Amino acid sequence: MAIQTSLGKAFEYACLQSLNNALNGTQQIVIEHNSALDVAREKYESATPDMQTKMDLGADAATRVILRLEPQLTNPRNNIPLYLAIQEDVMGIAGDVRDVICIRRQNEWEIGLSCKHNHSAVKHSRLSDNIDFGDSWFGIPCTQDYFSEINQLFQELREMKENNLLWRDVENKEQRFYIPLLQAFMRELQRLDALHPGEIPNRLLHYLLGRNDFYKIITHDSRRVTQIQAFNIYNTLNRSSGNVRPLINIQQLTMPTRFFDISFKPHSGNTIIVTCDNGWTVSMRIHNASSRVEPSLKFDVQLTGVPPTLHTHYEAWD
Repeated sequence: MAIQTSLGKAFEYACLQSLNNALNGTQQIVIEHNSALDVAREKYESATPDMQTKMDLGADAATRVILRLEPQLTNPRNNIPLYLAIQEDVMGIAGDVRDVICIRRQNEWEIGLSCKHNHSAVKHSRLSDNIDFGDSWFGIPCTQDYFSEINQLFQELREMKENNLLWRDVENKEQRFYIPLLQAFMRELQRLDALHPGEIPNRLLHYLLGRNDFYKIITHDSRRVTQIQAFNIYNTLNRSSGNVRPLINIQQLTMPTRFFDISFKPHSGNTIIVTCDNGWTVSMRIHNASSRVEPSLKFDVQLTGVPPTLHTHYEAWD
């Protein structure tokens, strides 16, 4: 497991333990055991003491904020116990980006945290001639024009793989592969948008952000601060507990309906910027995820523009 992935798993465990430590003196807490919990605990326990301390401080900062936003955590009424769980990775594949879940089964209430250690990536989706990204992302299949444009690119990569080539040995990989693939991808977004007006920008953001509301927790070790963002798309976050209201009200987000621009990032041959209405902007960088040539390429997706109504808070560790 890559070190960034390992640290991310460890931070999930730190966040779960922080919530447990903050709440278990006032109510019954049940930590649900599964293989994801075992992996996260192992990664946390194998981290250095200094890294564990940083993760604990980052998680505790997030917990302080979440408790102010979610009164159902601190005011259970008769809805006990509170269940805490770390989700299996398969849930992310199914469209649920939350890592840590807080559940009260008695009143069917739950919230989730997406835990990021020193990065804010949204998705790491792949493109290949065997992947219909339109169908898997939007529920709308790609056109044959798209596959006709990309087939030769991936056939060439497949032949390189058969010859055991490494990416470092590939000359002009941006001009030969990245740029033409991204051009075909952008054209297909525009084609699908023309065929289904108003649908594709909305479905793109729903795909990237998942099918559940969540708090995104990003720890910034070098700055000793934790960033908390409330992605309240379906209006399930920030609910009252009886007559106890949240200290801060979080607005429901408005999703995009139009593409304003889809183009290459200036001076880049591997990154495109997708600009939508209602404040949404997406950066999509294509890259090879392996040192060996493979007949697929991977996106690193970042939200570089978000609506002004997105609740964002930075909580210092000290």
